[in-house]
Amino acid sequence: MSFSASLARGVAPTTPGTLHARTVTGDLCAPPRAGLTVRFGRGERPDVDLEVGVDDLRVSRRHGELTYRQGQWWLRNTGRQLVRLPRGRMMHTSTEPIPLATGYTPLFVKGSGYREHLIELYVADHDDQGPVSRRRADTLRPETWALDDDERLLLVVLGQRYLLYEEDPRPLTYAMAARQLVHLRPDGNWTDRRIEHRIEAVRKRLHGTGFRYPLLHDPSEERRPSDNRLLHNLLKGLVESTTLVPPDLNLMDEAPAGQP
Repeated sequence: MSFSASLARGVAPTTPGTLHARTVTGDLCAPPRAGLTVRFGRGERPDVDLEVGVDDLRVSRRHGELTYRQGQWWLRNTGRQLVRLPRGRMMHTSTEPIPLATGYTPLFVKGSGYREHLIELYVADHDDQGPVSRRRADTLRPETWALDDDERLLLVVLGQRYLLYEEDPRPLTYAMAARQLVHLRPDGNWTDRRIEHRIEAVRKRLHGTGFRYPLLHDPSEERRPSDNRLLHNLLKGLVESTTLVPPDLNLMDEAPAGQP
């Protein structure tokens, strides 16, 4: 495999369940054999099979491993630092092993400071067609969600920090949003309670539409996420999907009707 090619482009057709792994310093291919374990970390052979973060003392010599059992590859963190998976999921040494889905999975091993070390993983499936160039294909439009004018204004006010692309944004409180909305739309009868009801209606409408983040309480969970957490999920998903974009902030500059 060429080190210039990312596993994100796919792999050549091979036995389903075959694991492909790659870092900036090496790569490997492991068959789906029961009990087989692939170890990765800062160390060298024979202690590890795949080197990662070789110049970073925050990376453990044996930082993690992938074991094939029950028809899947299971990931376990054995290092001192966290391992980050897609969608911000973290793994600690106390975290139960996680099965890898077929296809591409990037892992990030936490290192010194803000450094993270990438491990690309790809589990072969039955319908893999190999790396395919799509340079001339039409670009797919982002999937966005319809909002009426009041909903858009409300969400822009609540999520203005997200639209400024701040590093760790949080929504405005309903009380803060109500004060701004009363100035922008004096005839809108904006109150904390009305804002809460409008946001809940949007969350219920978008739930089950393929929205990226949870929008409703899961009755099976012992600890229910707070409404503020669900609002964070809503705003984050709308901004990441480009349903809300920075030019929408201009809505907050508009003078109320009848004023200059």
